[in-house]
This record gives sequence, structure tokens and C-alpha cells, in this order.
Amino acid sequence: MKKSLMALVAAIIMAFAVAAIAEKGLPGYKAGDEIYVCACGKACGCNTMSRKTGKCGCGMALTKSVVTSIDGDKIHVMVNGEERVFSDSAKYACACGAGCNCDTISQKPGNCACGKAMKAVE
Repeated sequence: MKKSLMALVAAIIMAFAVAAIAEKGLPGYKAGDEIYVCACGKACGCNTMSRKTGKCGCGMALTKSVVTSIDGDKIHVMVNGEERVFSDSAKYACACGAGCNCDTISQKPGNCACGKAMKAVE
């Protein structure tokens, strides 16, 4: 009985650890954050966001902006005086590792702001 209880507790701890590691791949933006986003317009679709300057998934320079609000997985951002909505449910994210803090995410493949190739989000 004692061993099965300990095994259950260990399994629960492992499940929480795996969930925390999986979520670590995507950044947690919040209202007021200064970030860099793709300013190509709604037709572009790469929806790249980063904490550092760089290029977006479509190759254009990212534009400095401010997160105005968060609504579920929708991030509202002021871009060149116009509010745009980005999704934090990215298909690609920076794969630079724990020491990197560019937090680049995108709906299209490409390089993150620190120059490394992004990986598909699982």
C-alpha cells in the first residue's frame, strides 16, 4: 500500500513537471510589456513576436510595440498606432535554450531574434 501511494505521488509530480516544461517553450507576455512584432499587416500571417529586435518569419524587421491587453490566447498590441491581435498559441518558438530570453514565437518557420532557427511547438 505504501509503495503504491508513493508511486502515485511520484507520477503526479512527474505529470506536473512535464506540463511545466512543455509550457516553458512559449513565453508569457502580459499587458504593458514592450515587445517586437511583425508589422506586415493582417495578410502576412507569420504573427511573429519577440522580446528582442530582429526579423520576423517573413523576413521583415520587427517593430517595437506595447502589449495593451491579453484576452485568453489573444495578445492585443499597438503597432504603428493601430491595434493588432496576435496569438500566443504559436506553431514555432525559439530553440536557443535556457540561457536565451528573446522569447520569439511565430506562426511560420524562420529564425528567432537571436538568429537561431525556431523549432516547431509540440
